[in-house]
Amino acid sequence: MAKKKISIGIVGLGKYGMALAEALVKAGKEVVCVDKDEAKVKKALEFTDFAYVSEDLSASTFEDMGFQACSTIVVCIGEHMDTAIFATLSALSLKTVKVISMSNTDDLGLVLEKLGAEVVYPYKDSVDRLTKRLVSGNILDFISLNDELEICEVKVPKSYLNNAIRDTNIRQKFGLNIIAIKNDNKIIARIEPEYVLKEGDTLIVLGEKVNIRKFEARR
Repeated sequence: MAKKKISIGIVGLGKYGMALAEALVKAGKEVVCVDKDEAKVKKALEFTDFAYVSEDLSASTFEDMGFQACSTIVVCIGEHMDTAIFATLSALSLKTVKVISMSNTDDLGLVLEKLGAEVVYPYKDSVDRLTKRLVSGNILDFISLNDELEICEVKVPKSYLNNAIRDTNIRQKFGLNIIAIKNDNKIIARIEPEYVLKEGDTLIVLGEKVNIRKFEARR
């Protein structure tokens, strides 16, 4: 069983789970995954050393496989309600990780949210979108406008906290336009240069993808 530190756990290697696992590995993340289908696990072993065959999705099995070392577990069993609920509960019981559960229906999504998981819907949350969120801890969400431009929601780097926007030179340094600021679900659409960035602020910015990545990498 896996002993080393793993970044992301994937439960279920259907179309979405397999694509997510492979995309995360390509992005440099260590991934551990599990599925009851031996053929799917064999395919996953082509890109990760940590892929296991098991129908048992209990917390103890997850621990044996190394899931307790993950920063995030993604449950990709949205089409089977009972299995999705059980796997989500098992993942949540590890307590040391963030749990994201996939749902194909709004009803199942509501149940998974009540359990305490963050829910993604494959019909609107693409593998690419979720991969970017998992790879970059500072990027919360994004809208891709074309191959070069994005509107992106980014946590304020710690080095920018307690500084007025005019003193950060974000536009000059990174070519980013601040569209709005969010804090505690409040959105400030009229941005004043004197606004002082504070803990809990997130910036909604427009700019080139490469420059957004440079900005969110700041600490």
